Amino acid sequence: MVDFNEVIERIKDIISTKKIGGKVYDKDVAAELGIGQATFATMKKRGSIPYKEIMEFCARRKISINWLFFDQPAEMLVEETGKFFRVRYFADIRASAGGGADVFNENYEYIDVDRTLMENLVGAYPSKGIEAIHVEGESMEPTLPDGSIVFIDREQTDPSKDGIFVAATGNGLFIKRIRRRADGMVELISDNPLYTPEVLSPDQVEIVGRVVGNIERL
Repeated sequence: MVDFNEVIERIKDIISTKKIGGKVYDKDVAAELGIGQATFATMKKRGSIPYKEIMEFCARRKISINWLFFDQPAEMLVEETGKFFRVRYFADIRASAGGGADVFNENYEYIDVDRTLMENLVGAYPSKGIEAIHVEGESMEPTLPDGSIVFIDREQTDPSKDGIFVAATGNGLFIKRIRRRADGMVELISDNPLYTPEVLSPDQVEIVGRVVGNIERL
């Protein structure tokens, strides 16, 4: 990792590309980072790097913070990033394989899953609409064990295709096999033979997405 002076010199180089005529000074760096000159001088004397301000600076200028601090070339970052697939993970959501469950909300985090693992789970070309939630209940066992994590392709919402789907109903989220009957009603079918199918009208069911893979834990 580069030291304080090296980081500041790199920031000066970046600023100089936008500044017309004249040398870039510490005061220019301080202004760019939104730090008072006296405070900046003290930080420089102590070798105290203003990480938060520099991160914001990198975000504004669309600069790789890894290049700034670790001298990693952009090509290396692209190569490493390509090894992972980013998924929105709803840690608090429990789609039920038994009773009712919570609906999707905005409380999610991003997880990076090894791309090879993801391709083995969901196919060679993972959709950008893949999200992850937990299974709760035993009605889809042994296919989907209670407590496992499932990957849902939000772009696949046609239940006429074979497979397991996440469906939103008035009672919450369910993970079931879904069949449209000739009379127009919708059946939510469990893999566990101890559970009988639930029959709902089409306006009571919204297909959230198709389950394309699962793992027992991250």
